Amino acid sequence: MAQPDIQIRRGRPQDAAAITQLMADPEVFADLLQLPYPSEASWSQRLAQAPVDQSVHLVAERQGQLVACASLVSPGTQTRRRHAMGLGISVAAAAQGQGVGSALMKALTDYADQCAHVLRIELNVFVDNQRAIQLYERFGFEHEGRLRGYALRNGQYCDVWTMARLHPHPPRWS
Repeated sequence: MAQPDIQIRRGRPQDAAAITQLMADPEVFADLLQLPYPSEASWSQRLAQAPVDQSVHLVAERQGQLVACASLVSPGTQTRRRHAMGLGISVAAAAQGQGVGSALMKALTDYADQCAHVLRIELNVFVDNQRAIQLYERFGFEHEGRLRGYALRNGQYCDVWTMARLHPHPPRWS
């Protein structure tokens, strides 16, 4: 799990430049379901507004350098979907396979399970992103379906798995 040299903290608007750089890295961007050329201003605004919409944006630092970010994003104003959140995670190519993703996933699932009234965490992942799929499975995510031709990547329509994790022990009144 978390390595002693990895610090997890809430993202701040001043992290926007580093997150933008991370998301723009071709080795990272290839596995994201996002548009190219991310906007620093957009990330700054997103990080500033997170407490307002109950989303949580976390970053992982190693030796003072941002090496990953992850988010749980609320469904917005859909009353009947308040129990669910979407998950996204990005780890710098040089930090992959070193426990950074696991540290972020532990922090996000702990937050969802213990603080945020989240029953269901949802995500989509390209079917060929085995490293990410294995990470999600280790944290209790299950495959719910294959979405064919879901996203355009490098000029090709690609399939994704839709995966979800239900709270392992939903809160109850004792």
